[in-house]
Amino acid sequence: MGEIIACANQKGGVGKTTTVVSLASYLALDSRRVLLVDMDPQGNATSGVGIDKDAVELSVYDVLLGEQDPRQAVQPTRIDGLDVLPSNRGLAGAEVELVPSAGRERRLKRALDGLGDTYEFVLLDCPPSLGLLTVNALTAANSVLIPLQCEYYALEGLGQLMATIDLIRAHLNPDLAMKGVILTMHDGRTSLSADVTIEVRRHLGEQVFEVVVPRSVRLAEAPSYGEPIATFSPVSRGALAYQAIAAELLDRSGLQPGDSLREARERYGASRGGHEGEAR
Repeated sequence: MGEIIACANQKGGVGKTTTVVSLASYLALDSRRVLLVDMDPQGNATSGVGIDKDAVELSVYDVLLGEQDPRQAVQPTRIDGLDVLPSNRGLAGAEVELVPSAGRERRLKRALDGLGDTYEFVLLDCPPSLGLLTVNALTAANSVLIPLQCEYYALEGLGQLMATIDLIRAHLNPDLAMKGVILTMHDGRTSLSADVTIEVRRHLGEQVFEVVVPRSVRLAEAPSYGEPIATFSPVSRGALAYQAIAAELLDRSGLQPGDSLREARERYGASRGGHEGEAR
């Protein structure tokens, strides 16, 4: 199995699913084999790559609870190289149903182990909570990626999330690494975004990604069309940011980004002065 990255934050509305869908898409477009695992009962990552979550016959629920072969539940997307293990509302009761199960925290890990070396990257979209589904994701993952909205309320829960990660390391997954923190919904026209960015970088240093995601109308619109930003609006500011983040992610994984990702990172650096105030 390739690198498994859990994207987690117990606070909703921080751009977590947008981050997972965007990065999965750009990694696949960079000729990587990628699996997106939707661990959220809302199924937004599933619909965000064009899969009708209400028409899904086998989902991550069947894999976790019925121990269905994950290869039977995986579906291809419109982007070559990107597959999804979908979710729907049926997953909502999984946390309660898993409670009496033996090895309940490791159900997802066992399922992903069954996929062998099919994928170079597996990205896990966690629900906005620190419940058993998120614990399964963090137990299965090699590293954790934290999207953090550039607002003070978003900072309040960061300590709780870090404490949970420490508990996972202590009891379930000692090798869980921090892939990094991605600052999202940055509005360069406000002092608040700048203040939060400075504060987060002061406390977390190099754990914070260099690239910042701007507040973007195009990023907000893309899910309603069932498309990732990579295909919905590939020249938008939000798309450029996530392309550059995908390049930085590969760097942090010790891999060489392809030409398009590397060029996006260079363009992001060149346009950084006016980039973060753009809302399109």
